[in-house]
Amino acid sequence: MPHPVTVIPRPAPVLLPVEDSDGRFPVRRVYCVGRNYADHAIEMGHDPSREPPFFFQKNADNLLPAGNAFPYPPLSSDVHYEVECVLALKSGGANIQAADALDCIYGYAVGIDFTRRDLQGEAKKLGRPWELAKAFEHSAPVSAIVPASRLGHPAEGRIWLEQNGRRAQDGNLNQMIWKVPEIIAELSKLFTLAPGDIIMTGTPAGVGAVSRGDRITCGIDGIATLSLDVV
Repeated sequence: MPHPVTVIPRPAPVLLPVEDSDGRFPVRRVYCVGRNYADHAIEMGHDPSREPPFFFQKNADNLLPAGNAFPYPPLSSDVHYEVECVLALKSGGANIQAADALDCIYGYAVGIDFTRRDLQGEAKKLGRPWELAKAFEHSAPVSAIVPASRLGHPAEGRIWLEQNGRRAQDGNLNQMIWKVPEIIAELSKLFTLAPGDIIMTGTPAGVGAVSRGDRITCGIDGIATLSLDVV
């Protein structure tokens, strides 16, 4: 059946590269997990006890594929990096059991959740949503996706970020408060997950501000690395 005629041009689909493949991963939604490493929760002034996870969203077109610079956003003077393990889903559903959750994953990547921390602080004080701080253009750089069929489902591995050659974040995936299967299970209680969904799983301690001219390099050992310039 032909596509219906649209009254304006169709938005371009968001497609992420897949490592060593000509294929592309089509993105539907982007979910993010907040404060999922104990040391980061502490540095942000929160209790790292295992309270229920909370989630927020970015837009699919906020993703910035590897090979692009990160343009410093307007209306902020305090933009922070947060390195994260990224999940790409090939299937989904509602009320997924943790024992079945890994079967939903197509692959893994490393990404950065850039945050306008000053705008986030104002939103928190006023009890308002975080979208202005989180869901802005180019706010989620991400590496090529590595299929799980190639690397399995890593439960540990060093996750790190360097700013101008200085190691700023240095943690391990095994430090997640909520593990990957639990994240998918809990998220599927709130949303019906689907193929093409991206999940950013939280960041270890060491977040900090970036400036124009910075070189940021990050990675997860055994999965991927990502480098970019702040312009």
